[in-house]
Amino acid sequence: MKIDNIEIIITGRLFKTASLLDEWEADTVDPRILIQKIKNKIKADIFTFTQRITDTKPRYDYFMEWDNVAAIPVSSFDYWWVEQIDDKTRNRIRKAGKNGVKIKIDSFNDDLVRGVVSIFNETSIRQGKRFLHYGKNFQDVKRALSDRSDRSIFIAAYYNNELIGYVKLIDALTYARIGEAIAKIKHRDKSLMNALIAKAVEVCAEKKYPFLVFGKFTYGNKGVDTLTSFKVNNGFKQINFPRYYIPFSAMGRIILALRFHRGIAGIMPGKLIRLLIHLRKKWYSMKYRKV
Repeated sequence: MKIDNIEIIITGRLFKTASLLDEWEADTVDPRILIQKIKNKIKADIFTFTQRITDTKPRYDYFMEWDNVAAIPVSSFDYWWVEQIDDKTRNRIRKAGKNGVKIKIDSFNDDLVRGVVSIFNETSIRQGKRFLHYGKNFQDVKRALSDRSDRSIFIAAYYNNELIGYVKLIDALTYARIGEAIAKIKHRDKSLMNALIAKAVEVCAEKKYPFLVFGKFTYGNKGVDTLTSFKVNNGFKQINFPRYYIPFSAMGRIILALRFHRGIAGIMPGKLIRLLIHLRKKWYSMKYRKV
């Protein structure tokens, strides 16, 4: 639903959590006024909102926990190249070019969509679990890519005129964030993602974005994984910022008291989470085969 042109989404099964659809990107609003407007209009147990990553000092009296993002503080491309990454990462970026990969800014058109469809349909398994975009057709992919396309820059990696990876860089008003980043597994030896991140940093420096954001740095109690290591190697740092939770029902108050709002990754011990991820990976590797 929309309240004063602000889109609210509700998620969850056992309990309902309401949040801003674009909470990192939405225009600054007074959450106290917004809460009063939506409290009796939506069926949710909890409402959550954040401060921007450029505004990290807590400003409200609501129940709060620290959230985080992985971000590169961007001043100039040269500074990132010399000071924020190491020789190993620089060599990986050079490797992409030496292997014939061309990185460029691409326009949103049907050719790009067809290339993304090819990437999505390369394999049904990614990162040890079923890949949700596998099997999508042209129209489904085009519809998904068109979301925020007017505020996006598509950075594409080509090899022999074939799209083999891309990054969708979204203008989040006070910084840029990576909405999507994916590459073909069969070309992983070419260090595509390192080269795509390098181009994203270059774009941010040109457009004077102070930060390049790429999802979270840590997810609950999961701990460091290969994606976190990749982010560290490419100059990403953890930035913590306040996230607030406001109960809208008795159930919401119970959920917050028990800390169930953190989800499984925020409740289970890290060792158990990593064990379950390992078992899931083995299960999917047996059930779904690369096609």
